[in-house]
This record gives sequence, C-alpha cells and structure tokens, in this order.
Amino acid sequence: MTVEIDIAVECESWAELEDLDGLVRAAIDAALTESGVDLRTEPEVSLLFCDDARIRELNRQWRSIDKPTNVLSFPAADPSQLRTTPLLGDIAVAYETVRRESLDEGKAFRDHVSHMVVHGFLHLVGYDHQKEEEALQMEDLERRSLARLGIADPYAATVPVGGEQR
Repeated sequence: MTVEIDIAVECESWAELEDLDGLVRAAIDAALTESGVDLRTEPEVSLLFCDDARIRELNRQWRSIDKPTNVLSFPAADPSQLRTTPLLGDIAVAYETVRRESLDEGKAFRDHVSHMVVHGFLHLVGYDHQKEEEALQMEDLERRSLARLGIADPYAATVPVGGEQR
C-alpha cells in the first residue's frame, strides 16, 4: 500500500536534515506495516515541519495548551472509517523542541524526527496513549516501527549529552 504524503516546510532550520522526504516515507511505511491497519488505497497524510512558535499556535488553538510541543496529530476521520477515508489527517513537528529533546536525551536528531513521524502517524490511525494499556500498545508499535528503520528503542534509558543516565 502506498500512502500519499504531502510535506510543507515552514522553518528553514529543517534544511539541516538531509532527505526529509525519504525519512518521512520510511517512517510512515514502517508504522503502517507494524500497525497492520487496513486503509483505503492511497490515503493521504499531510506533514508540517514548523518552528516552536507555529506549533504553539496550533497547540493553543486546538488543544487550549499555550506552549510548544514536539508533535501534534490531527486525525481526519474516526478509526472506524479508515478503510473509506481518502485523508488520514495532518501531523505537525516542531524543530526547536525536537532538536532540544534529541540533545537532552542523547539521541540522533534524525532518529528522533523519525520517532515523531511514527508517533504522529499512529495517532492518525487510531492509536493513543491516554490510558496505560493504550500507551503500552502504542509504545510497542513505535519500538517495532523504529526497529525496522534500524533505530534503537526510544523508551530505553538514554544518556543525555553531558548528563547522567535516566
């Protein structure tokens, strides 16, 4: 199955990341495979790579939370409609927050961005982490998706640059 991907880059800092299109495609393909979700043929996903100011606006507007975050997902349809909907939804990723987290957690920036895309995509197809059981299921899918990409478990203890193990 092929997912149609539309990418908009609003923040020039994202230019440091080589082949953003390839990273996004690989992350979504891995999450799609691991989730096993049954989708309409060639559904569409839109991604916005922005800065903290823009994601803060989105977070305030849609979640009434007045602060930046790493990734936001906006599902276009109820999970029961995934087989028929042409649009899965939108994902927004904030440069400064994701960059800072990757440094604080001792993770490669590229790997952390892949994780944010996988995480965002799983939200679009009905996964959540509000309850502990849901969170464990979603984290397992994230681990397996990232393993397909050769990326280490993002929930394992990390050693931040200049820090101690968590």
